[in-house]
Amino acid sequence: MKDEFPLDLSLAALSYRLQSGELSLLDYLDELEANFAAREPEVLAFVAEDGRFARLRRDAQTLLQTYPDPANRPPLFGVPVGVKDIFHVDGFATRGGSQLPPELIGGDEAECVTAVRHAGALIIGKTVTTEFAYFAPGPTRNPHNPAHTPGGSSSGSAAAVAAKLCPLAFGTQTIGSVNRPASFCGVFGYKPSYDRISKAGVIPLSGSLDHVGFFTSGAAGADTVAGLLCQHWQRIVVSRKPVLGVSEGLYLDQADSEMRTHVQTVCDRLAQAGFVLKLIPAMRDFEEIRARHNLIVAAEAARVHADWFARFGDRYHPKTAELIQQGQSVSDAELAAALGGRSLLRQQLAALMDAYGLDAWITPAAPGPAPKGLDSTGDPVMNLPWTHAGLPSVTLPSGWAANGLPLGVQLVGRWYGDEALLSWAAQIEPFLLP
Repeated sequence: MKDEFPLDLSLAALSYRLQSGELSLLDYLDELEANFAAREPEVLAFVAEDGRFARLRRDAQTLLQTYPDPANRPPLFGVPVGVKDIFHVDGFATRGGSQLPPELIGGDEAECVTAVRHAGALIIGKTVTTEFAYFAPGPTRNPHNPAHTPGGSSSGSAAAVAAKLCPLAFGTQTIGSVNRPASFCGVFGYKPSYDRISKAGVIPLSGSLDHVGFFTSGAAGADTVAGLLCQHWQRIVVSRKPVLGVSEGLYLDQADSEMRTHVQTVCDRLAQAGFVLKLIPAMRDFEEIRARHNLIVAAEAARVHADWFARFGDRYHPKTAELIQQGQSVSDAELAAALGGRSLLRQQLAALMDAYGLDAWITPAAPGPAPKGLDSTGDPVMNLPWTHAGLPSVTLPSGWAANGLPLGVQLVGRWYGDEALLSWAAQIEPFLLP
């Protein structure tokens, strides 16, 4: 049976209906193509591709022939997935949002992409990224207001899910490139614990800090996808409410007044619903954490790009070139010292969580709503320390700014506590949007 509004389905509902045959895959692709034609010319979330939907229909026919019996269909049967253009995907060029020759930066298909293909997903195409997942923006616009940034570096992926161009899209986060654009675009963003999703087949920016994550519509769908991608996943449902910590002080001060007021409103709503929240003095050395993180990014980016930059330095965007040049001056000893701070911060945060009986942190997912203009992708400062520590984090859409743009809160769990984090995200989700 054809669903009247298939593009409005959550990922969990969509995957069920496609698997069962309640929703025709080819009818769904017709709906998706119509929406793509209406929205993509303004949003510009995808790398251009001739014959995109003709290819998708061929892939869909192959899938239907391979799995004629709904009872045997894999969990992501027919689900279109967008893939950030730093992931290698068989049959697609990888450009990394850059002007470098694609043949120079190609490679074997990313393991996470192969995993979703095996689960029945269709690759709808490559999504726009900032150049090599740093700060030089691409053409993508915020689906809620095209005069505003969608965030970066996973700009195309976040915007694609928000504009209902696909229900699932891959991103990466080295500072704040999943959680921030998820907040700006009003979608669910998941960044796992460090290295829980394989980075093999993804062009690195900073190997010690890069995380593969993804965007979708909500916690239930995210749990399904995480179970396919995360190493040693043990799906759990935690019935008790989590105890949530709110980090006061210099870190929280990085958010603007509207976002701080919004988070307080969210916390008040959760408290009324029976959640316990505690204000915790944390990260008093926040400026040192930020400096250490930025040093690692620059130093490792310089090492990743050493050969390419030596040959094609004039093709790099000035923002990326500046990062690489900064990193060239960082010694191995300085880099090693900064890397040591990652585990130290993780230990400090774990000790605080133990001392105060916390299950997770709740914070702003971005300093405020998406800034106006496309020259900047916004500040990842609210995500930086959690990425530095490698802790799992999700962005949950939680409301609207005065200018009509989305706001999101960030939920951060314990090291390798991703399963519990997603379970708690599903608990909290119904209380967030008024």
